[in-house]
Amino acid sequence: MGDPRVQVARARRVIVKIGSRTLAGDGAIYGSLASTVAARKGTAFVVVSSGAIALGMKKLGYRARPKEMARLQAAAAAGQSLLMRAYEEAFGARKLAVAQVLLTHSDLADRARANNARAALGALLDAGAIPILNENDSVAVDEIRFGDNDQLAAMVAPLVDAQLVVLLSDVEGLLDKEGRRVSVVRDVARDALPHVRQSSSKGDVGTGGMASKVEAARRAALGGANVVVADARAPGVLDAVLAGEDVGTLFVAAPQRLSARKYWIAFTLRPRGEILLDRGAAEAVRAKGKSVLSVGVLGVRGDFRPGDAVRIVDVEGHDIARGLARCSAPDAARVAGKTREELPSELAQLAVVVHADELVVGMHG
Repeated sequence: MGDPRVQVARARRVIVKIGSRTLAGDGAIYGSLASTVAARKGTAFVVVSSGAIALGMKKLGYRARPKEMARLQAAAAAGQSLLMRAYEEAFGARKLAVAQVLLTHSDLADRARANNARAALGALLDAGAIPILNENDSVAVDEIRFGDNDQLAAMVAPLVDAQLVVLLSDVEGLLDKEGRRVSVVRDVARDALPHVRQSSSKGDVGTGGMASKVEAARRAALGGANVVVADARAPGVLDAVLAGEDVGTLFVAAPQRLSARKYWIAFTLRPRGEILLDRGAAEAVRAKGKSVLSVGVLGVRGDFRPGDAVRIVDVEGHDIARGLARCSAPDAARVAGKTREELPSELAQLAVVVHADELVVGMHG
């Protein structure tokens, strides 16, 4: 197979994600990052940065991370300008331009807006600027409550055709049960998930944990990027990662990457409902990636419309695929269990409930 870190060292489009705990604990990280970017000629960088809420807490005099949504949003609004000022000063001192890009999940879930974001990011990179991305926490309620920037980095990777995603945090990488660093993960289910341990204690600054990083790494790897989880506190860690040294945990890019559209269906869209399949139809989808036909549908859950993402589940409730519905939930229920020949002419086109071209199998099971 060869040394996968050779490909890491050759990456020319890189996303670097920095967590809030790192930024809160080390003010020198901005300059260190800027120095690394400035020295890496010919490589385009995107920075996904947490830290707005943590900085805003100090600015507004909050002693601990607020629990009320309005105060979280206030802290994000107050801190975002401080965050960008720190990046502006650090990168400006090295004659590098930065650009603030604030995104919400809905920006990436809408295909037209996602394409606009892709074009804008591409234009910034073509101009030699470094986009500084963050979730728009001052307006996005569910992003504060449930999201984290590990997932944002994974969602953005296909948008910018990233070859490498570096998740910098306060851990040296994925650790095994003896506490030793796992160097390389080729198969997440086999090599990583057995070692993921949910911590019972949570810090009051950040939101992501190792489980989040492993899931983000899995998704970005399926999108064609190598991913390294490494300790931001280690001196020269980003330089070492970019040099292909054995630091952190490397999640190797999938040999067959998902297309940008299928990645969007599988991981960016939030399902609006479920389509329940009988055993024969479930096996046809699971094993062969066949379209979801009305005759194999047992029932539906949720309130979805044509074009909405849906989960495809079997009779045991296992999530076997994600896809885009070609009809509404009421219409899917009307045609359930019927062949094309059994459908009235006005409903015949609904014999294909989810087409194979808009179906992604086995990503969430």
